[in-house]
Amino acid sequence: MTTARQKVPIPRITAPRALGFWMCTALVVGNMIGSGVFMLPASLAPYGWNAVFGWLLTIGGALCLAVVFAGLAREFPKAGGPYAYTQEAFGPLVGFMVAWSYWISLWVGNAAIATGAVSYLSAIFPAIARVPGMHLLITLGAVWLLVGVNIAGARLAGGVQVATTVLKLLPLVAVAGLAFWVIGRDHGASLTPFRASDIHPGGITAAGALTLWALLGLESATVPAGKVVDPVRTIPRATLVGTVFTGVIYLLVCSAVVLLTPADALKVSNAPLADFVSLHWGGGAGKVLALFAAISAFGALNGWVLLQGEMPYAMARGGVFPAFLAKESANGAPVRAHLLSAGFLTVLVLMNYAKSMADLFTFIALVATTASLFAYLACALAALKLQATRRIAPTTALTVIAILAGLYSVWTLVGAGGQAVLLGLGLLVVGAPFYWLTRGGSFTSNPPGEGRERRIKS
Repeated sequence: MTTARQKVPIPRITAPRALGFWMCTALVVGNMIGSGVFMLPASLAPYGWNAVFGWLLTIGGALCLAVVFAGLAREFPKAGGPYAYTQEAFGPLVGFMVAWSYWISLWVGNAAIATGAVSYLSAIFPAIARVPGMHLLITLGAVWLLVGVNIAGARLAGGVQVATTVLKLLPLVAVAGLAFWVIGRDHGASLTPFRASDIHPGGITAAGALTLWALLGLESATVPAGKVVDPVRTIPRATLVGTVFTGVIYLLVCSAVVLLTPADALKVSNAPLADFVSLHWGGGAGKVLALFAAISAFGALNGWVLLQGEMPYAMARGGVFPAFLAKESANGAPVRAHLLSAGFLTVLVLMNYAKSMADLFTFIALVATTASLFAYLACALAALKLQATRRIAPTTALTVIAILAGLYSVWTLVGAGGQAVLLGLGLLVVGAPFYWLTRGGSFTSNPPGEGRERRIKS
């Protein structure tokens, strides 16, 4: 009997499998540790201790999502990640809508990451913040430079990711060490006092929506599955290890800065971690940290640029996106998909040029988080559906964790606020006409669901 899995063949990837366990783990960690941990203290400053509880809930929810993605990747090690899993469970329409929302979250989020990177550079080169248009030019220049790196091939992008991941951990270790030193020096007197009356569900929920931005990317290793060595083992391991490691780093570093820095000064900072270090170790140390923070954000941007090209490429190969996006260069890079995503990113940055760097970061981060949450919720539901239909072996543990992951996604959507959710829904609805056009054959050369077995060259 033909199963549903057999009805929708996934195209065979012929590009070299260049990403091993360490590169995949670096992709997960590097994509999560980007501008988030370096910029979020400013956004979280008004919430105080509520932010700590928000982090704890976010880390717990992220781990539930990581287990869901690890389980799905073990059963379906296919390129496209969320798109592939939800298509398996609910069919091409839901798969397309999830892929569309996830793809939007990629290039929207990249705008926030690039903004965060340039924001930290402004701590070293103040002219970036003062000269009109300077931060815009540098932001777009960084984006297109990394698009070029990824067009050169997955192995070069993976090598850049490993190098920048190692470099970005150095300032975080320094900030954590400084925080422990400050607390030990004055026996905690510098900490924001804990008052139970200040803790309330609204503050925790709002903080939780912001903190999830910093952990977006836990599914990163699932997207370029066709380029991963031994994806059945490598992707789940990299997903879980990367999520646990990053969650602990964030809880220590970001919470320490929020609780040890006056809220009024922190919330207007363009480089909160650098300002924290400058406060205790002097301006020179702050500038060094700002440099490493910028490297960190550019490293994350590199990894996310890889994904923003791979997602529309996987959708095109599945027959639900224009066929011309499925074409590769000689070294296996989806050049046209990269150019399309980077083009949308450029338009978004230009549209929001008038905002300050901090305001731009916060707004775009919420929109990207909202778009990602639709995909996360759908993947949690997919895990439940695939178990219920015996497409994967049902287990009590995965069922419970998938339910918790779904509830967490809904909770975070509430915390994102009406404006971000409505904008995210609007972007989602815009994708519907493209689906029906591709189903009708207007943009694709092959029927939806018929994988392109031959390698398509540009």
